[in-house]
Amino acid sequence: MKSFEIEGKIVDIHNERIFPGKVFVTNGIIEKIEEIEDSISLHYIMPGFVDAHVHIESSMIVPSEFARLAVVHGTVATVSDPHEIANVLGIEGIHFMIDNGSKVPFKFNFGASSCVPATTFETAGATISANDIEELMADDRIKYMSEMMNFPGVIYDFPDVMEKIKIAHSSGKPIDGHAPGLRGDGLQKYASAGITTDHESFTYDEAKEKIGYGMKTIIREGTAAKNFEALHPLISEHNDMVMFCSDDKHPDDLVLNHINKIASRAIAKGHDLFDVLRAACVNPVTHYNLDVGLLREGDPADFILVNNLTEFDVSRTYIDGGLISENGKSLIERVEFANLNNFNCSPKSPSDFEIESNGKSNINVIEALDGELITKKIILPAKIENNLLVSDVENDVLKLTVVNRYEDVKPAVAFIRNFGLKRGAIASSVGHDSHNITAVGVDDESLAIAVNAVIKLKGGMVLYDGNETYEIPLPVAGLMSDGDGYIVAVQYATISRKARELGSPLHSPFMTLSFMALLVIPYIKLSDKGLFDGEKFEFMDLQVL
Repeated sequence: MKSFEIEGKIVDIHNERIFPGKVFVTNGIIEKIEEIEDSISLHYIMPGFVDAHVHIESSMIVPSEFARLAVVHGTVATVSDPHEIANVLGIEGIHFMIDNGSKVPFKFNFGASSCVPATTFETAGATISANDIEELMADDRIKYMSEMMNFPGVIYDFPDVMEKIKIAHSSGKPIDGHAPGLRGDGLQKYASAGITTDHESFTYDEAKEKIGYGMKTIIREGTAAKNFEALHPLISEHNDMVMFCSDDKHPDDLVLNHINKIASRAIAKGHDLFDVLRAACVNPVTHYNLDVGLLREGDPADFILVNNLTEFDVSRTYIDGGLISENGKSLIERVEFANLNNFNCSPKSPSDFEIESNGKSNINVIEALDGELITKKIILPAKIENNLLVSDVENDVLKLTVVNRYEDVKPAVAFIRNFGLKRGAIASSVGHDSHNITAVGVDDESLAIAVNAVIKLKGGMVLYDGNETYEIPLPVAGLMSDGDGYIVAVQYATISRKARELGSPLHSPFMTLSFMALLVIPYIKLSDKGLFDGEKFEFMDLQVL
């Protein structure tokens, strides 16, 4: 029987008290919490943080490596949608994530990915059917049905969508939502189907309306999408309806902070400590019925020691009574695993990215927005040379391509603004949701060089600066590295810096690039099949007027 006790200032969220006390742990369970007269300890003992919605794959490291980085920041659990790897490998990919995560002392809680592929307007590597959802939801390791991105399918009662929802309800497990910009009657219909959360609100009024229909708001602050500033008033106004998440967080960010940073920002905004900690620690556990301790007698001994209750600097993290990080150092050992992938396309030539002019003088252009997943549709003059549409580097209108990585077909090509590259190209096999190859570049030669480097790696991130290529191999499903998470973080920070040196004003150019094929987020995107109108949910012409 392994027993120990630890003394400090107990942060009792449930009773909104802070008192000197001792926590007694036996065999990974909190046996007793004893209040004492005083404590010489300077640290606070509180429940660990929970990321209420995250795609582990977006960290570009496998779950076991994600855990090594996250525990340093006091994260003890995640609610994880394996949607990205599911789009590449189906159920096999979901099982890989569960199995890899189970090899380390961390509480991953995976869902059954509900929308694979996310739409019929793109090519994915796999399909998850209603029968697959039934198989997954029967698995005790699956805690919920992941984000229902096909909100039109819910609103208009698509049979396959409604069958998946019915299966989820019969399992008694919650259903996550994904409905950016949805309001009014459509939202009411969506919520009435039993969708319990949403992490896609980008305005306060939108989130408020969703809460009014009974949907919990998960405030997102990730690498690309940042909604905290717009939504944080809800922490105080609707505390029982709010959680925190990162959604997609790249490794260089994860090295620096996690949910502790969102909690710190909320305190700085003047929100009550216990309101903040309910959102950061308690609400995900109760909503998803997680086996995660909340610093109560009889709970699993999942708790953290912090030096203060403003910055939440974590000195120790315990999971099931085991010390797994101390003084900024992860104590989780790396684990071995076998790679799996789905990559089947051949190299491209510069001519594959050519677009012939049809005589029209203007083009629909995607306008990328820093810190947002949504894009704007703008109409700009086309630059035409030798009857071909080309990048207009001077006006920051660059070629964007999506290359099908699952079969050999002609790449889709369009134009994008705000990437700002003055030379070269960047390319990546991380391209939500189907994870085809997405690239942006100043000319067709540069696009071909960057795309072909990704193809040769069978997955990765590549920057071509006009002379040299810089690479991060992602051999696990073309999404994740099989290396040390801390090394991947350095590699990613380096390649991101080089992209900015090429002229990009974006905080995270590769992260923004990864969302330019995400059709379920308005207003205009590019799939491997063509330019897509995210409002009308149909393809659109590139050349207009």
